[in-house]
Amino acid sequence: MGELILVRHGETEWSRSGQHTSYTDLPLTDIGERQARALVPLLAGRNIALALVSPYVRARRTAELAGLTAPRVTPELREWDYGGYEGVTTVEIHRTRPLWNLWTDGVDPGTDAHPGESPHEVGARADLVLAGVRSATERTGDGDIVLVAHSHFLRVLIARYLGLTPAEGRLFQLATGALSRLGTEHGQPVVTALNLALPEGLSAAVGSEAR
Repeated sequence: MGELILVRHGETEWSRSGQHTSYTDLPLTDIGERQARALVPLLAGRNIALALVSPYVRARRTAELAGLTAPRVTPELREWDYGGYEGVTTVEIHRTRPLWNLWTDGVDPGTDAHPGESPHEVGARADLVLAGVRSATERTGDGDIVLVAHSHFLRVLIARYLGLTPAEGRLFQLATGALSRLGTEHGQPVVTALNLALPEGLSAAVGSEAR
């Protein structure tokens, strides 16, 4: 395999406001669409053998605008199920649980359809994705594999790739519309790039030219 390229979707109204967003299927904002288009030069020249994308529209639209061809919709790439904290900000949660931390405490239960996930459960899902990536490399050879998904899930996936616990995903910040790369050095897993994005002015220019 070449590198594992991780893309967080562009901005939505809730990512802008800080509301936890898992299954609520929001579209990109205008800024989010510009961020997605600005990924084109960051992916240019890469030998992309396979692209996988979360089923949510914000991820699928980001993949489309980034120029990824026929990405495979992969349910396991969905965001951490926030259960009872869907649509709620950390500031609001801290009013009643001042010491709450997603990475160690998980979430309050939600509905039967969306009961919420623990850090361990999200980590197990990330492990499934990584196992699938390793299997895919038998067919893709030296090509890169791109995953287009969501902040908290991708942060857990980085941690698991490095052999860390799911909770240690807290160490990796991922901005909307940002690109990161995972690879190896001397046979060991490493982060080769983290949170890459074009400067805002250049991003806006690229987005305008791509229309």
